[in-house]
Amino acid sequence: MAPKVLVSDKLSETAVQIFRDRGVEVDYLPDLGKDKDKLLDVIGQYDGLAIRSATKVTEKILAAAGNLKVIGRAGIGVDNVDIPAASKKGVIVMNTPFGNSVTTAEHAIAMMFAVARQLPEASVSTHAGKWEKNRFMGVELFNKTLGVIGAGNIGSIVCDRALGLHMKVVAYDPFLSEERAKAMGVTKVELDELLARADFITLHVPLTDKTRNILSAENIAKTKKGVRIINCARGGLVDEGALAEALTNGQVAGAAFDVFEVEPATESPLFHLPNVVVTPHLGAATTEAQENVALQVAEQMSDYLLTGAVQNALNMPSVTAEEAAVMGPWLKLAQHLGAFAGQLTDEPIKAINVLYDGCVSHMNLEALNCAAIAGIMAATNPDVNMVSAPIIARERGVKIATTRQEKGGVFEGYMKLTVVTDRRERSIAGTVFSDGKPRFIQIKGINIDAEIGAHMLYTTNEDVPGIIGTLGHTLGNAGVNIANFTLGRAAQGGDAIALLYLDEAPKVEVLRALEATGKFSQVKPLVFDVA
Repeated sequence: MAPKVLVSDKLSETAVQIFRDRGVEVDYLPDLGKDKDKLLDVIGQYDGLAIRSATKVTEKILAAAGNLKVIGRAGIGVDNVDIPAASKKGVIVMNTPFGNSVTTAEHAIAMMFAVARQLPEASVSTHAGKWEKNRFMGVELFNKTLGVIGAGNIGSIVCDRALGLHMKVVAYDPFLSEERAKAMGVTKVELDELLARADFITLHVPLTDKTRNILSAENIAKTKKGVRIINCARGGLVDEGALAEALTNGQVAGAAFDVFEVEPATESPLFHLPNVVVTPHLGAATTEAQENVALQVAEQMSDYLLTGAVQNALNMPSVTAEEAAVMGPWLKLAQHLGAFAGQLTDEPIKAINVLYDGCVSHMNLEALNCAAIAGIMAATNPDVNMVSAPIIARERGVKIATTRQEKGGVFEGYMKLTVVTDRRERSIAGTVFSDGKPRFIQIKGINIDAEIGAHMLYTTNEDVPGIIGTLGHTLGNAGVNIANFTLGRAAQGGDAIALLYLDEAPKVEVLRALEATGKFSQVKPLVFDVA
């Protein structure tokens, strides 16, 4: 059955057609997002939800979204989506951070020009029939120093445009390397140096606990006297009250703001101050950007629903379509390893350690970790998936550790999963053969070669004669057919294991009959999702 998507905000018809062309069933109801009660009634029908800013995806909406797998936001901001609730529900939340990058960067440059030359005030004055040529004395951008806080996607475009204007550019970004800064043609500096040197400051960072009020009263006081500040990123990055005071006392010569602490902004300390240019969050408001983000979100959601590729997700590692094709068997193996450990562990888990060796060590380990954790957690929560599993593990205080190493064994690559509890450590390893089928290759340090089936039986015992006969006889008498039989032992007469791939799940009576023989220390039926 084709996946079904609801578009509850206004998206271009071209974007809606992308869903249809890709084989996704789509309902285009652009006004539905404004009616939360109607949305609540219908959301359970859909696998995907495409939105802009009008639709509010609350915890209540998510609770009613029994089939929902992905939410796609056409744009950057996802303030209208309850991401923690979506994560717990196992719903991927995507945005489109690159579709409006050029548009937002251009708006920042336009705002810089506007505040440098007092264009809005001069326009209003001239419209009023005045000719106040001497009142509006501006400054050139040429040879001035622009301080860019945040040199990521949008910030780097602003840097490029400013260099084209022959400005000197200094950038503060903890993630900006010296090599990248050199390639961009900018000078990497610490924040205090930027504040002291910049004639203009523009912000291009997300709003987080670390960036909130990054231009506080204290930091504004460190700026060069007469600086002009531009914010087209997020409200809350600048203390608006402190900035208003600095504008009044002359520390700051002008400001241009497209975003505010509270939006819609009907009032602000910045309003009505001279040489303050304000716009109503227009950074992404061009026809090109709106079309770009709509097309991008349609492509991303279709890719995920049809191929499993994850792009620009905010609550899950991204996996490209190419990665999904190569990693598919390894993701399935990670899930199987987790399912094995989860079904055998009946006590609180303290830690999960995953070792990646050889070819698999160069893959997307974050995604593989999510698959392994989901396999473990599914033993106690069948509704868990790759999105919600890490959240559940974190809430339970489970520590996750990852080790990557170059090829160290006979296999081109393998994964080893170890689950740690207060009483024991349980490990299992697996690989993917050239046929693309996952295999178990080691349990409890005992080497094996086991095909993975939907129904399996795991037993532990001492290495003594008669184990194979007992298993075959008991299962045969019960009419349970064995598709594959794998044995392993640590040493002659030591610990031994058996892993049987069965055509059907063994009944409780069969398990009790095996336990009654007294030959097994553990008899455990296992179930794996091999679809």
